[in-house]
Amino acid sequence: MTELQALLLGIIQGLTEFLPVSSSGHLEIAHAFLGIKDENNLLFVLTVHVATVLSTILVFRKDIASLCKELFAFQWNDSTKYIATLLFSSIPILIVGLLFRDNIEAIFTGNLFFVGCMLLVTSGLLALTQFVKKSEGKITFGKALIIGVAQTLATLPGISRSGATIATGLLLKGKKEDVARFSFLMVLIPILGAAFLDIVTGELKSTNVDLLPLFIGFITAFISGWLACSWMIKIVKRGKLIYFAIYCALIGLIAIFAA
Repeated sequence: MTELQALLLGIIQGLTEFLPVSSSGHLEIAHAFLGIKDENNLLFVLTVHVATVLSTILVFRKDIASLCKELFAFQWNDSTKYIATLLFSSIPILIVGLLFRDNIEAIFTGNLFFVGCMLLVTSGLLALTQFVKKSEGKITFGKALIIGVAQTLATLPGISRSGATIATGLLLKGKKEDVARFSFLMVLIPILGAAFLDIVTGELKSTNVDLLPLFIGFITAFISGWLACSWMIKIVKRGKLIYFAIYCALIGLIAIFAA
């Protein structure tokens, strides 16, 4: 992987992880058009994902600090209940990740037709949010589990994780600000869990990437992720997801015709 490729992939990962346009789908398309042959390099993928996790922590640092403070008070209150709903939402992806990980990885073969179709699904989900009226509903354990299922579906390339979880939360009558916050915080658990699993199972031992592309990918993913995460919170509050629905539909059709 060259430094320029690492730069482009880092920016794409950071932006599309939080914007509802599917990071996996865009990376698959980028690999195809850039002719990158080592797209399955686990270490680079892990590096840019950790970078986006850190950008999430930066944006929500006050929320996370407050939740941790309440957690270690060892009392059942709104904060500990919120943490419990976050953990509860990770159950579906935990089950799928442990039992079907190899099957999921096998899907990432650069199949632009499949990616394009999934982008159209993302477009449809985002378009549905236009018909949702403003609501003040809270995220219950039941809703958290359903949002977690939506996150699991986003393991398919082309299904946006943030798009699927935010759209599902809004369709479940969740408050816009709460849904966006929950969507971005819930991703910390599966990404950190997957990183830990890769380390303890020794999956990274077979990887061989130069440090400079890794560093470039990390920095660009972190900065673009920080900007995208901050921007996306404002977008959800204003209810402007329809523009991303149109974008996903266009990119999806391009991918289908380019397949």
